Amino acid sequence: MSFRTLLIVKAVVCLVFGVFLLGAPSVLFGILGANLDATGAFPAREYGAALIGALLLTWFGKDVKAPDARGAILLYLLAYDAIGVVITVHAAATGVLNVLAWSIVVVYAFFAVFSAYLLAKEKPFRKVQAQGAA
Repeated sequence: MSFRTLLIVKAVVCLVFGVFLLGAPSVLFGILGANLDATGAFPAREYGAALIGALLLTWFGKDVKAPDARGAILLYLLAYDAIGVVITVHAAATGVLNVLAWSIVVVYAFFAVFSAYLLAKEKPFRKVQAQGAA
């Protein structure tokens, strides 16, 4: 998978879930087997806002060529999605969310794996260090 394709797919996922979390977090969490009151809806909406930020980063960063910028974006995605895997596995395993949470684990894992793959393949930070030494 190419850098551009990964970022486009991530942007689409962020758009769908970001809008859903901003507009109807209780509905989304209800599908996942959790009930949200106003206290829970607040951080869910903040998470939706963070997803809109990730949408903007991935959409407008999809054509970037600078190795350090590509590396920073990939590192962000790797950290974000790897942490998402851990948190969502815990929520699914402890019954906080229902069995549908495992599909979210798959989505997070997909992005974490391909971000790590592209970081290993492109080695963007090594190129920047070599340029700075010259």
